[in-house]
Amino acid sequence: SPDAARASLQPLLPAGVLIETPRAAETQAANLSRAYRVNLTLLAAMALLTGGFLVFSAQALSVVRRRTEFAFLRAIGLDRRTLFSWLLAEGAVVGLAGGLVGVALGHGLAWVMLSFLGGDLGAGYFAGLQPQLLFQPAAMVTYLALGVLAGVAGAWLPAREAATVSPAQALKTGGDSALPGGRGYPGAGTALLAASLAACWIPPLRGLPVGGYVAVLFLLAGSVMILPAVAAGITRQLPNCGSVPFRLAAARLEASPGHAVVAAAGVLTSVALAAAMSIMVASFRDSVDQWLHQLLPADLYLRTGTAQTGGFLDEALQGRISAVSGISRVNFTRHGNVRLAAGRAPVALIARPLSPDGRELPVVGARRSGDSGVDPAVWISEAVQDIYGWRPGQRVELPLAGRRVRLQVAGVWRDYARQTGALMIDLADYRRLSGDRLANEAAIWLAPGAAPAQVAAALTATSRPGTLAIAYPGEIRAISLRIFDRTFAVTYLLEAVAVIIGLAGVAASFAALAVARRREFGMLRHLGLTRRQIGWMLAQEGALSAGMGVLGGLLAGTAIGLVLIEVVNRQSFHWSMDLHIPWGSLTLFAGALIALAALAAVLAGRQAMRQEAIFAVREDW
Repeated sequence: SPDAARASLQPLLPAGVLIETPRAAETQAANLSRAYRVNLTLLAAMALLTGGFLVFSAQALSVVRRRTEFAFLRAIGLDRRTLFSWLLAEGAVVGLAGGLVGVALGHGLAWVMLSFLGGDLGAGYFAGLQPQLLFQPAAMVTYLALGVLAGVAGAWLPAREAATVSPAQALKTGGDSALPGGRGYPGAGTALLAASLAACWIPPLRGLPVGGYVAVLFLLAGSVMILPAVAAGITRQLPNCGSVPFRLAAARLEASPGHAVVAAAGVLTSVALAAAMSIMVASFRDSVDQWLHQLLPADLYLRTGTAQTGGFLDEALQGRISAVSGISRVNFTRHGNVRLAAGRAPVALIARPLSPDGRELPVVGARRSGDSGVDPAVWISEAVQDIYGWRPGQRVELPLAGRRVRLQVAGVWRDYARQTGALMIDLADYRRLSGDRLANEAAIWLAPGAAPAQVAAALTATSRPGTLAIAYPGEIRAISLRIFDRTFAVTYLLEAVAVIIGLAGVAASFAALAVARRREFGMLRHLGLTRRQIGWMLAQEGALSAGMGVLGGLLAGTAIGLVLIEVVNRQSFHWSMDLHIPWGSLTLFAGALIALAALAAVLAGRQAMRQEAIFAVREDW
């Protein structure tokens, strides 16, 4: 059996050589992309959550518009449970219809993305491959079920509000006097926000940041629950002066904060998602740029030994490279892989000239303490620290050249290139311990006044044509950042979808509210307000409501961005990064969203204001 053969053969092999089944290798390869796939799926789920809030807005305002109708049905004998069930069924039908359209549209978009971007979403890792669109019936049924669940979840609170209202009171008042959500649930919202902080300490489950996902969900739910109370409190602080439309808009938001949660819940969710992803991506990109600058300090880089050629820089070639005119210094680098544990992916081993304090590396955290002169130093990446639990100052054994050698962990460095971990040791120590004198790359510093193009041509001439490749650090950074931007292009698309859904929620909310408030508009016309003033009032209502959602979304998005940076990315990919908030783009985004919400409110109210004032109030006669 394979197990018996492995048990018999493993003792005969040198250190660092392990026997594995093909299935184990396939699992390791799949695990490399699992975290990315799971995070991308959950990012899409956030867009689904935003759609759930859109269903909530539509159902809530539908309940408001039909409040008198429901009260009449209750008065002639319809019980609460039946009405509640009917409204939940409405939400399920909406979710099912949206799910069917979404599945078809999703397959079409997937086909377009695969055709134009490829299986790696344009990052360039799988150049030349032609992935085929795969239809999975089980997955489609799951997506349809999620759509129905989003519809039911969005309709649950409005259905409960409609079932509990007093028929006599509803028949008397009608209108939009009791929007679902009331003054929110500040107590429950605060508890959820506190629980999100506790969820960040949950350890990863099979390498997945479950606690981070729970924290993001709690942050969104808690923010929506406390939004009406926060909106009422902020509006209460606004000055009681200015134009009549502004004072009417502010008074309405203060008196009916449920309006804010209905109109702005989708805005808050979409803005939180967009802000969180913008902060995370900006922080990641800025950290990668700084990382590249620190790891690429030389003027030229020479490499060979790619997967296609398998070449190396032997000692003779290294001597010819060092002797090229115009070069002041050359640092050679040796790349390899080591197996630290059975069932684990190989860890990259990099040998290059290093100073004792590792100032050439992007070191994070503390360095080794105590006796540092007994064993050679090894610098470990954050992935090695997380996966294997190694710490600075710890003595470890590495399989090197068929035997185990003892090294001391000098510190932890940041590595964005190797998700499975990387080890770095000084080139002189590596050569002394292994006897390997080969190299794969060379970092070249030019002498003052030397022409880079001439030196590059001389370097290429030291070996056979096509053997050596020369690159400038600026080119390497540009290519790396271009790959980075293409990799995250799909996140920008999902952000745009979430924002469009949020704006659609604002437009739908104000359209339904405008219909329900026809009598109010007629009364204001009788009191002397013009259509233009009412339109200006609606614009300011839309701006205030969306402003509350944008403010809450930016605050929640900043918190979610921190969770993505400190929890999700660290537990998924073992990468840390420095916080970088794109203030300019977020400010422009928030301003544009508020302006579009105000425009949507005005356009939605135009239809309701077309009636003559006398007909708008005729129901009061």
